[in-house]
Amino acid sequence: MYGFINMCLKSLVVEKYGEETWEKLRLQAGVQDSFLTFEVYKDEITMQLVDKACKVLGVPADIVLREFGKYFFEFCKRSGYDHMLRTLGGNLYEFIENLDALHSYLSLSYQEMNAPSFRVEKNEDGSMHLHYYSDRRGLCHIVPGIIGAAALDFFNIEISMKIVNQTEEEERTGKKEHIVFLVTQNPLFPHKERNEFSSSSQCLVDTEKQIENQLNKEDLEKVKNANGDRGNSVCPVKKSHWKTLRGIITLGKGKLLRGFDPVYPKSLWIDTKTFCNGLPFHMVFDKELKVKQAGVSIQKIVPGLQTMGICLDQYFRIVHPEVPFTISSIQKFINSQFVFQTRREMMPESWKERPMLELRGQMMWMESLQCMLYLCSPLLRTLHELEERQMHIADIAPHDVTRDLILLNQQRLAEMELSSQLERKKEELRILSKHLEEEKKKTEALLYAMLPQHVANQLKEGKRVEAGEFKECTILFSDVVTFTNICAQCEPIQIVLMLNSMYLRFDRLTTVHDVYKVETIGDAYMVVGGVPVPVPTHAERVANFALGMIMAAKGVQNPVSGNPIQIRVGIHTGPVLAGVVGEKMPRYCLFGDTVNIASRMESHGVPSKIHLSSSAYQCLKYKNFEITERGEIEVKGKGKMHTYFLIRNKSATENEIMGRPMKDLDSGHESVQSFPECKTETVPSSHQPATQTQQKKDQTPTIAMKYVDGPTDAQNSLKRRNQTKAGDLTGKTCDSKSDGSLHGNQHADDGPCPPNQGRVKPAAEEPQNRNVRSNFCTLL
Repeated sequence: MYGFINMCLKSLVVEKYGEETWEKLRLQAGVQDSFLTFEVYKDEITMQLVDKACKVLGVPADIVLREFGKYFFEFCKRSGYDHMLRTLGGNLYEFIENLDALHSYLSLSYQEMNAPSFRVEKNEDGSMHLHYYSDRRGLCHIVPGIIGAAALDFFNIEISMKIVNQTEEEERTGKKEHIVFLVTQNPLFPHKERNEFSSSSQCLVDTEKQIENQLNKEDLEKVKNANGDRGNSVCPVKKSHWKTLRGIITLGKGKLLRGFDPVYPKSLWIDTKTFCNGLPFHMVFDKELKVKQAGVSIQKIVPGLQTMGICLDQYFRIVHPEVPFTISSIQKFINSQFVFQTRREMMPESWKERPMLELRGQMMWMESLQCMLYLCSPLLRTLHELEERQMHIADIAPHDVTRDLILLNQQRLAEMELSSQLERKKEELRILSKHLEEEKKKTEALLYAMLPQHVANQLKEGKRVEAGEFKECTILFSDVVTFTNICAQCEPIQIVLMLNSMYLRFDRLTTVHDVYKVETIGDAYMVVGGVPVPVPTHAERVANFALGMIMAAKGVQNPVSGNPIQIRVGIHTGPVLAGVVGEKMPRYCLFGDTVNIASRMESHGVPSKIHLSSSAYQCLKYKNFEITERGEIEVKGKGKMHTYFLIRNKSATENEIMGRPMKDLDSGHESVQSFPECKTETVPSSHQPATQTQQKKDQTPTIAMKYVDGPTDAQNSLKRRNQTKAGDLTGKTCDSKSDGSLHGNQHADDGPCPPNQGRVKPAAEEPQNRNVRSNFCTLL
């Protein structure tokens, strides 16, 4: 079938059921999303779409096909075939009778079209028998939808169609489905006219008799005058005489111009030679198919026809309708257009290398002669086909519209080719646009992994991103114990693999607890909760993240000793200022003394322990965490500080903290544990593994903790948090003059980057300052 059919089916589903239903339907059918109008597709695609539509919509096939038939009629009208359909016939019988002629015309453009065939018979009671023939089985229910919609739209009548017979007939090209419909008509009237008609039915009968008496065979003009007089004096119904006449004809009460009889001459005033020259493409044959007469042009092409009495089926075969070449079959389809094609084996040698000629025309049975007249013309679509058969325009009679049809169709095919090219380009652009959108999503995902989403969007729009103050947040620093010694004893690639394995686990935990990863420098990992989106549970999120880090680090192997690595973690809570620095590779950085203290908590921490400041402890002490007191310690640049160690979350399991599905120990089924602060839900992980080992581990779904964040001042002030500005930090470097006030009180010997210098480790553990840590100057 042509793509036009599939486009109609898609339009029906999208218009009535929505894009999502179409997407689901086409995915189940396994077909593409769009179709080209003039492209030929396999019938299986359409059949598969219809079958899946029945299953997806839960509707029987006959109803789906009937609705498709109704919609197809409207779709054809919207596609520019309205006038063509409307002018097929003056009533439903003529409309159906000329459907085959319409298909024959359309086949000039849609050359691969395999259209069904229709034959209609009138019954004495006003009903009709519609015969439907098709190579495609199971689509007969489309016919009532199409015919019913056309009858209602064009002729204002409702019809009912019932299948009275269904068979398969053996035709020349194989078996055809033959369905016979009984068509009954019910005329519709506007409400006003219906009342008028019911009150004056007898008047219309009397009117009809008067019209018949007044008709004059010699002067038909008197009919109009009689109609005008009848409308004023005979029946006081408020409608025009033409409406009355149409009502009479529709109801079968009389015949318009009943007195008209055609006049025939006593003898035919045309000689045989003129007739054969004037109609160069015609043939007359009897019941035995013996040729009695033929036009001059067809004799020229098929010289065998010059021998009268030969059998027509020796030189021609019937292409349409696909019926046996017998006089009875032809009489059955007498109202259809017949297409004959010459037989190659009977053609002259000069013709055998050319395409065979096809003739199209109508059959007329001559009862007095018991012969059939075939009036036809060459079936040629383009000038190229005319040249292939070594014919010329002059071979076609001047009165034959085939001349004009060939020239017009040549232009029509050129327009169709241009339209087809435009459709292909449109489809290519659609596919490219779809791919571009996918790449755009990938780019945005990468950008959002580097910067907060609202900051990234502002930068994309070319806007200036100014710093914003956050009154309270929780910052975490971590690093690997004895990292310098490990680097000294390993190959660089081993260090890269170790850090990558560790960071992938940490990155996954950021999704689990919804904290923001600020930066990684070497073995140092920095995370913040409550920035860039303020949340009241920032301390709990970071604390659970820290517990997860300790657990995750046990799965990373030390390349030197083969044992699990150890990390130190430090946490502090306080205010910060956040903003974007730099133009090339801009970073979202945090500034303030809170960053400095969090760094000190990590550098003065203990391996495999989570070191808390007093402010972090105050935020966590009533949150179901087990915390032990460390006491007062000397912190460089800060003096004595009272600190604590975070041990565990008393209300959360290890699986919950690690974001893994929880298993019921007894049944083995997955279960979800509820506790006051945390609930779990499944979310997709945004981090893709880089190694095969990590890929296997990340196959399990990531279960995120859903923290209970009630309405707080921090959330209500989310839109107002940028009101307090600290100036444009973009492009500025970190120095003691510009950032000293942001970091709090600094000692004179702290140097240009106080937060970094505060990250000092015991000499026994870190014999040398690592140059990589100096990069925190840019960060802090």
